[in-house]
Amino acid sequence: MIFVNIQDYIELRRGTIPLIFSVPHGGTTNFEIIPDRINGIHGVDKETIRLTFDLIEKIHEFTNLKSKDNWMPSYIISKIKRVKIDFNRKETEAFYLKSNLAREIYQYYHNKILELISYNLKKFNRSLLIDIHGFEKSKRPKGFRDVELVLGTNNLESMFPEKLPKKDWGKNFRGKIIRKFNDLTIPIAPGHHTRKEYALTGGFIIQKYGASRIKNSQAIQIEFSDNVRLYDALLREKTLKSLAQLFFEELSLTD
Repeated sequence: MIFVNIQDYIELRRGTIPLIFSVPHGGTTNFEIIPDRINGIHGVDKETIRLTFDLIEKIHEFTNLKSKDNWMPSYIISKIKRVKIDFNRKETEAFYLKSNLAREIYQYYHNKILELISYNLKKFNRSLLIDIHGFEKSKRPKGFRDVELVLGTNNLESMFPEKLPKKDWGKNFRGKIIRKFNDLTIPIAPGHHTRKEYALTGGFIIQKYGASRIKNSQAIQIEFSDNVRLYDALLREKTLKSLAQLFFEELSLTD
């Protein structure tokens, strides 16, 4: 029998505001004890873990100037390479199914997301889950716009329990992000709150924990380009500062 310390595989903290960051594909540790997945995408979303902690630091910096409260988001982060476990897939596709260890870690990750959401709903009557991913601009499908961020909300189902009329699509946090980055001239998809574009549905995590499944629990998948994550320090700084401000403004409405 092998002793399992879940903290070796998952990093977790409960925060003081109704904001949760999930980072399912940033892990770089190749735990040999976990068998490789046979199917699916195996690539790491490089530097999404460091980007998340940098974003948390920007939230601290911004809120320290604006509030006396201690603003600390919750976070749950996989340290495991995606080839071992893909937490953004349903269980039957997420790991080698004969591995009890992989199943235990996968279920722990998802149980903890649910616990964090439940805590937020009880304490704040709302929860905002941001699932952080990365994409490589050189691999975007031919014909699609060159952007730095992609927002996924499962066609707003992860934001609202019922379908909204098109005129109301921009009256929410996703719309605020779109307008902010348009003002900054940082290309974002969708480029307008009523526009549908490629790769905007989002994955399993936001579909499972969004508003269409859990009342008052909103979820957005944010994909950051490799420019933001790896290559352009000024763009990264501008992006994270702007997101920190948006989170502060949105969550200040929670009181």
